[in-house]
Amino acid sequence: MNIKEKAAYIKGLISGLELEDTKENKILNAIVDWMDDISISISNLDEDVNDICDQLDILDEDLADVEEEVFEDECGCNCGDKCDCKDCDCECDCDDECGCGCNDDAYYEIECPSCGEKICLSEDALLEEKMDCPNCGELLEFDIPECCECKCEDDCEDNCDCECHRGE
Repeated sequence: MNIKEKAAYIKGLISGLELEDTKENKILNAIVDWMDDISISISNLDEDVNDICDQLDILDEDLADVEEEVFEDECGCNCGDKCDCKDCDCECDCDDECGCGCNDDAYYEIECPSCGEKICLSEDALLEEKMDCPNCGELLEFDIPECCECKCEDDCEDNCDCECHRGE
């Protein structure tokens, strides 16, 4: 039973009591009428919210189509024509000095061990080493191994001057 039906039910119960016309009963009837008006307003708001949600879903789908068309290039990595990143299918060898900005905003997908929900985190968020899961509130801790300053992850080129390449 929704709120509108409950208000009508209570109004019917009070009408069925056939109470005398006293001041107390007038107040009770006024409260029931007020409750009926509120239930109609809430019902109208629910319909409006549902309509807005439907429109928002349509806009979200349209925006996703536009983003895909505007930002994604041939290799699929969203970094533009001068692609030098490792995350795409093109034939490039990125040493994080390519200048295309493709690795500036790297995101990583993790799974919460408590609720199993997948969470996308930026590199900066991971470097903070802990956070609360936005889904279940569980404290998540990240143990990020230290690497060299160039962030090459031990996959350096021969001309790299980082600790991992020099054997330090």
